[in-house]
Amino acid sequence: MTGNGTGNTEALRAEIRRTRMELGETVEALAAKADVKARLKESADQAKERMREQAAQTVARVRGQAAHTAGVARGRAYETGAQVRRNPLPWAAMAAGTVAAVVVLLIVRGRRR
Repeated sequence: MTGNGTGNTEALRAEIRRTRMELGETVEALAAKADVKARLKESADQAKERMREQAAQTVARVRGQAAHTAGVARGRAYETGAQVRRNPLPWAAMAAGTVAAVVVLLIVRGRRR
């Protein structure tokens, strides 16, 4: 101890202030962990931001693919139209199959009533 005791007293007061600050920070951290509503909101906000980023990336990727496909399709559009005109049988078969399916569904539905 010092002769008048003020040296230890000041050091002790500084230690108490430091301890109080640390204790206050600890209490704030515990309160933040205990605040479930705020934590859920923060988690939801983070999830929203991740979804926005993923959506932006997906849109960019789809636009790039669409641009590439459109460029390729321009070259093939004439070929596809010509093929359909030359060979309409697959389209006619698909139309006949659709009509047959509708007729069967109507018959089955009519028998249930």
